[in-house]
Amino acid sequence: MSIKNLTLMLMALAVGLAGGYLFSGTQKQTGPDTVAATGPCPDGAKPLSWRNPMNPAITSPVFSKDEMGMDYLPICAEVKKEKKILFYRNPMNPAITSPVAAKDEMGMDYIPVYDDGARSGPAGTVSIDPTVVQNIGVRTTVALQKTISRDIRTVGRVTFDEQRVARLHPKVEGWVEKLFVDRTGEQVDKDTMLLAIYSPQLVASGEEYLLALKNWQILKDSPFADIREGAKRLLSTSLERLQLLDVPEHQLKEIRNTGHVPKALHIHSPFDGIVMNIGAREGQRITPETELYMVADLSRVWVQVDIYEDELPWVRLGDEAEMELPAAPGRIFKGKLSYIYPYLDANTRTNKVRIEFANPDLVLKPEMFANISLKASRTVDAVVIPSEAIVRSGTRDQIFVQRGPGKFEPREVTLGLQADGEVQILSGLKAGELVVTSSQFLIDSESKLREATAKMLEPGEQQPASPESDMDMKGMEMKPMQPPASQPSHQHIHDHGVTHE
Repeated sequence: MSIKNLTLMLMALAVGLAGGYLFSGTQKQTGPDTVAATGPCPDGAKPLSWRNPMNPAITSPVFSKDEMGMDYLPICAEVKKEKKILFYRNPMNPAITSPVAAKDEMGMDYIPVYDDGARSGPAGTVSIDPTVVQNIGVRTTVALQKTISRDIRTVGRVTFDEQRVARLHPKVEGWVEKLFVDRTGEQVDKDTMLLAIYSPQLVASGEEYLLALKNWQILKDSPFADIREGAKRLLSTSLERLQLLDVPEHQLKEIRNTGHVPKALHIHSPFDGIVMNIGAREGQRITPETELYMVADLSRVWVQVDIYEDELPWVRLGDEAEMELPAAPGRIFKGKLSYIYPYLDANTRTNKVRIEFANPDLVLKPEMFANISLKASRTVDAVVIPSEAIVRSGTRDQIFVQRGPGKFEPREVTLGLQADGEVQILSGLKAGELVVTSSQFLIDSESKLREATAKMLEPGEQQPASPESDMDMKGMEMKPMQPPASQPSHQHIHDHGVTHE
C-alpha cells in the first residue's frame, strides 16, 4: 500500500469519528431529560414552544440550540390573574352599591368593581384601560420650569425725556445781535454757540469787572490787609455777577486778556440735542420771559402708557416692555418701566406709567403712538402648565397627573400668574410631571365617584349598601344572585373601560 493511500484512509477515519461524536452530543442535548432540566415558565407551566435567541422568527417545538451553541428561549403561555371584585354598583345610579351580585328594579345586572392594585394611591385615583384612554382623547403634557410673565397689551405715546430737555431764557433784557443756529430741528453739540445778545446791563457789569480787576492789580501788594481783602472781595463779587448772568468762560477770559468788554453775550447749548423751538430772531427785543431756544436730547425717550385699575397689582418697577410702531414695521423696541404715577385718571379709570426706551438712531419721535406689550410680574423658574389642564370646581383648582400608563391621580393646586394660555403652579405639582390637558372632565367625574367609594370602604365609615338597603331606598325588592366564576368582558365595557380604585 502506498503512502498516499494510507494518508487518505486516516483522514476519512478522523472525519467519521468527529461526525459520530457530534451526532451523539446533539441527541443527548435534545433528549427529554435535558428539556426537563431547563428553566420552567411561571407557575411551573410547560413552554408552548422555543425560539431562537438571535432570530425570534425561528422556533422549535422542542428544546434546542442554535449553531452558536446558545439555548433556545421558552415561549410561555400568558397567565391571566383573576381580579378581585370589591363590590357591585347599580348601572343606572353609581351611588348605589352592593357587596354581592344583584339586579336592579329593571332587571339589569349590577356592574362589578375590580381591585386593580391602584388602591394604594390617593383617594380618587383613576385607572383607565389604554384603549379607552385613546378613544376618549386623553392628552398629556409635561409641566415645564420656565420664565412666565403677565402680558399687558396697551397703547402709549412717545414723549421727551424731561431730564433731557433745556429751555433757554436770558437773564437780562436786551436785543438779539446774531443767530448762529436759525433752523428748527437742527442737531447741535454741547457748547455749540446758539446766538449773541446785546444787553446794556451786561456791558455795565463787564466794565465793573474790569475796574475791579485793575483795582486788585494795584492793591494786591498793599501793606494793609484790609485794603487787600477789600480789593479781592470786590473782584470776586463782580466776577460772580457775570457768571450768574451766564457769561461764558471764554468771554470772561477775553475780558481779562484784552481789557475790553464785548458788546454781545454768547448763549451756548447745554448738551447734545436737537433744536425743537426758536423763540427769537435777529434784532428782536428780548426779556427774561422770552424762550430763546428749546433743545432736547432724543437719544433716550419716554413712553406714557395707560394701565387699567385692575391691572395695577401686576405692574412693578423694572418690568420689561416691548414696543411696536406703524412708523417702524417689523422692529421691536425693548425698554423698562421706570415710574408709576401716584394718581388715577377719574374719567378713564386708568393709571399712567412711564417706560424708558433707548433711541440712538432717532427713530422714535415725540407724539408718536405705539403698541405696548408690558411683561408684568416676571417670574423666573416657575412651574408652568397649559390653562386648559385646570379643573375649576367651586373654590378648588384641580389637575390630573399621570402616574403610570392609564393611571391618573387628582391633585389640588395653588395657581399663580396666568398669561398666554399658561398658568403658574405655586404648589401641588413639580416640573417634569405629566399633566392631563384634554378629557380631564370625564376623568374628573369618575374620580369623584372613586373618591366617594373609597370613603365608603374605609374602616369605620359607611359600608357599601346591601341589596336590602337598596330595597328600602327604592321601595322595590332586588334579586340577589351569586357572583359568576368569571366575569364576561362586556361588563367591563359597561364600566366605560375604567377600573375602580
